[in-house]
Order: sequence, then C-alpha cells, then structure tokens
Amino acid sequence: MDYKLSGYKRTDGTVGIRNHVLILPTIVCATQAAMNVTKLVDGTVSVVHQHGCAQVGVDYEQTFRTYVGMGLNPNVYGVVVMGLGCETHQGQSVAEEIAKRTDKPVELVSIQDHSGTLQATAEAAKIATRMVQDASMIEREPIRFSDLIVGTECGGSDACSGLSANPAVGYVSDRIAQSGGTSILAETTELIGAEHLLAERAKDDHVAKRVYEVIEAMENRAFSMGVDIRTGNPSPGNRKGGLTTLEEKSLGAAAKAGSSRLNELVSYAERPSEKGLVWMDTPGHDIEQLTGMTAGGAQLVLFTSGRGTPTGSPIAPVIKISTNSLMFETMNDNMDVNTGTIIEGKETIEEAGERLMQEIATVASGKRTKAEIFKQHDFGIWRIGPTF
Repeated sequence: MDYKLSGYKRTDGTVGIRNHVLILPTIVCATQAAMNVTKLVDGTVSVVHQHGCAQVGVDYEQTFRTYVGMGLNPNVYGVVVMGLGCETHQGQSVAEEIAKRTDKPVELVSIQDHSGTLQATAEAAKIATRMVQDASMIEREPIRFSDLIVGTECGGSDACSGLSANPAVGYVSDRIAQSGGTSILAETTELIGAEHLLAERAKDDHVAKRVYEVIEAMENRAFSMGVDIRTGNPSPGNRKGGLTTLEEKSLGAAAKAGSSRLNELVSYAERPSEKGLVWMDTPGHDIEQLTGMTAGGAQLVLFTSGRGTPTGSPIAPVIKISTNSLMFETMNDNMDVNTGTIIEGKETIEEAGERLMQEIATVASGKRTKAEIFKQHDFGIWRIGPTF
C-alpha cells in the first residue's frame, strides 16, 4: 500500500514531523520560568523535571546527553536553553553542544545573568516569539518511512498484550525496517527472560554479547537493592490484567521487535547509528523510557497498553494502542487505536499492522494524537547514580 507522509526537512538531513520551539530548562530551578514562557508564547513546549544539579560521573553524562538529545530531536525547530547560572549542568554547555551538532537556532537565557525570573522570562519569551514566527514559515514536504525513527513501548500490559497490540507493533517494526527506517525496542527490564531470543537475531557476536551485558547489568542493579527481579512478579496492574511472571510479560513485550535482525544496542538517550531494529537500554518506567527514545531521535512513539494510559511527550506524538476492545471503549479519551479486533477474530495481525502504518502516516503528516490534544507533556530522566 502506498502511504503518503509529509514532514519538515532539516538542513542536517533529518526530518521532523512536528515543528516545535523547545524551552529547555537544564536545572529544576528553571523549570517554572520555562513553563511561564510556554504559557506566553504559542508554539513552544517545555518540560518539568527535578534534574540538573548535584549529579556526577556517568549519571551527569547521561542527563547531559538527554538534554542535548531533546534539543537535537528533528521535531524541534529551535531551542531556548534556560539555566539558573550556578548549577552542575550549565545551560551554556548544553546550548553549545546542541549548536555544535546542528545549525538550528539555539539561544541561552540565564536567570542569574538576567537579574531574576521576571527579566529572564521576558527575554526568553522574546527569543521564542521570533523562533516561532520563523518556524511557521517552513512548509511540509513529502517524506518517507525511511526518514523515521519510531520508538516502541508498552505500559499497563495485560494478557492480551502479547497476542494483539505487541505483535501488531512487531509487524510495523518489520515494515519500518524493510522501508529503510529505524525501530527502537526499549524496556530492558521487560525483556528479561526473552534475551536469548533477541541475541539469536543479533547482527553479529558483538551485538549478541551486548544483549546479555545489559540484561546482567539491569539485574545486578536490582540485586544491589536486595531484589531478584527475574523471579519477581509484574506490577499490580499487570497482575490484574492477567500476567503472572516477568518472563510471561517479557515474551509479550519482545513481540514489539517483530522478526527483524537486531542491528545495534545503544545506551539510554543515544542516537542510533544503524537503521532497522535497534535496542535502547532503558528502564521499564514508561516516562523515563519515552524520554530516552525521544532524546535518541525518535520522532514518533507507538505505545501499547491493556490497562490504559494518558502518557505523552512534549516532543514526539505518542500513538496509544489498546490491546482489547473493552479498554479502548472505557479509556477512549486517551487511546488512539484499537487492536482488540485481533482477539475477537475480526482482523489478522497483518491487517491491524497495516492499519497502524496508516495511522503513523496520518500522524506524521499532522494528525494530532490524544496525548497531544491534552498536552500530556511527560518527561523524566533515568537516574543511574545518587544525588550528592
């Protein structure tokens, strides 16, 4: 089937399907000022978070990489970085790194350098207004599936997840890979018990070895807190939905990877260098993994759920896919697509998958998802170290 997609072609060769101006606070102290700018200037988005200070080592590096990745996401036209001035994650460093790796407009506003919140907010709003006007002059052009990085995740899973929505997303993942695009598999914790199946599909021995390394590292983090996560039970919602063991959940979650070769395994918030199927090492926490994939360049995310969720991103549209028809009807405010039709025998996995391909095309071309309409701008960075 010939799907029509349109987007915004960037000068660095990437393609955006949204055209946001991002007000990016690099420290918790600047998040309120950044949100004030978004209230004043239409066309801007921002995030609220608790990060940016008292972080060291690899924890510092990962947060820095996430900030920069959000600014580099192709869905972002320009960035106003807002800092306090005395924080660990200096706004200037983040702005300089984004500017070094792209030619999109990037400017810095420091609250301390502008004598406080009011003047800093006013300055950031002036800059953002100019960026939004410039962004509004860019027109959509035809694009292809090969231009896309599509993130995949599941949350609030149930007994239908591994039978309907996840296999349908796996079908889409294969289609994206065949089209020359990139599909990201995430949620390392929810692949424990299915790692051998993914390792068998690895491009080479290096990727296969990395599969077992990230699984072992995730398990060891749990062991350090006195928990054997492999033998533990899923969350209360998963159990209520009919899942009894982590392996059971993992086998269903792994279905989102389809049957394509696993070409690469990247760190949290790292941009894939390979096309096709890529695994990003993220936790199972919905918001943290969503943030990591978006910072890694995903322009769009497919999110399956058997229990229902409002989750969204300030940068990437999130298509919410229900695993059963009853939940789709009761949580219709939040869900975009129903694959419960597979369970009911009304559609095959392939037919539902093609329906998802059409939804990706229309959302990429401008159709707003439920999470976008409700301004569900969730953001959270995976912390891997203590606060000092």
